[in-house]
Amino acid sequence: MRPEPFTAAVEDEAVADLKSRLRRTRYPLDIGNATWRYGTNADYLRSFVAFWLDHDWRETEAEINSFANFRVVLDGVPVHFLHERGKGPSPLPLILTHGWPWTFWDFKEAIGPLTDPGAHGGDPADAFDVVIPSLPGFGFSGPLEIEGVQTANTADRWAELMTLLGYDRFAVAGSDLGVRVSAHLAHAHSERVIGLHATSPPSLGSARESRTSGSSTLDMLLARLNGPVRAMRREDFAPEERHRFDLMEQRWAGTLSHVAAQSTDPQTLAYGMHDSPVALAAWLLERRYNWSDHDGLLDDSFARRALIDLVGIYWFTETFVSSARMYWHEFRAPWSPVHDRKPAIDVPVGVSVFPVDVVYRPRRVAEENANLVYWQEHDRGGHFAWAEVPELLVADVREFFRPLRRG
Repeated sequence: MRPEPFTAAVEDEAVADLKSRLRRTRYPLDIGNATWRYGTNADYLRSFVAFWLDHDWRETEAEINSFANFRVVLDGVPVHFLHERGKGPSPLPLILTHGWPWTFWDFKEAIGPLTDPGAHGGDPADAFDVVIPSLPGFGFSGPLEIEGVQTANTADRWAELMTLLGYDRFAVAGSDLGVRVSAHLAHAHSERVIGLHATSPPSLGSARESRTSGSSTLDMLLARLNGPVRAMRREDFAPEERHRFDLMEQRWAGTLSHVAAQSTDPQTLAYGMHDSPVALAAWLLERRYNWSDHDGLLDDSFARRALIDLVGIYWFTETFVSSARMYWHEFRAPWSPVHDRKPAIDVPVGVSVFPVDVVYRPRRVAEENANLVYWQEHDRGGHFAWAEVPELLVADVREFFRPLRRG
């Protein structure tokens, strides 16, 4: 199947239904929760809902549709993607992959600077052809009516997508689950991947991956649920990195709920998320609050409109359940290498590190398991850096791929 143009168009009835549900929300008591220690703060959520009620979804739709949107079915999976051509002498194809709770729209502010650097204070020679897919079962890559979708087979679908678009060789970049997708793409299709940029060191081939391979389902789930804090020790970090381990211990406590629920019983959780837009907003916004760089005010990290768009895309496409199920399948599919070369990722790898991320891995993890050629540490930004500080990532991606264009 060839890609076909796609237009975002939510029915009027769905927009009216959303407004009705928002107005009829029954809020719980929220005592002693100014710092969000019990979860999403009710006062913030009420103000968010008031803003949401005033927002015209058609404005978001018009903005989405101002880009080149397409849909294609890849091995039975519907895939929505943006495909924006670069303006420069020789644009480099780049496929960007998001994570959860993200959407393709989190890359919005980076599209212009990446595709048309000359119009954004950069060098036209750094232009990219940008491809931004929605992960299977996320947003407009739905409805997803098959099981078993996880990061490795998503990477294979991305390789097929780039073939359909006429790109023999291309660059890859990602965050969160998008790091795993991009890492497997670079591992399994290394003859086509020019380089990999990630916002955390890719762990494919690491001891942690090996420990979960071949384990029982229970052992594997426990290893994943315990997270990187249990998979690494403070002494595994170089002295100048140990403060990152300490921060990870603090932040991981606010991470476990979604990992546990979405990897064990996502369907049960989904009934509330699909029936109540406020429940959905509370679940997504808590992650944004806990994993982004601010001093207690979420609006310091993201424009309120951007958060409305995030929740709105999940709500109108009814894809919370399929996005959550990706965790279920991912946690039961230990990574399986397709070759035994060392390092597992032998294409050039670049990593950008942000101070308020959720997961920190020592630099040595990337050095041992990937062909690390670029490492940049920043003093601001969190887990959603592509949406929080896009200008930093645009600069890093330009710098990292600049010498690789000549290869």
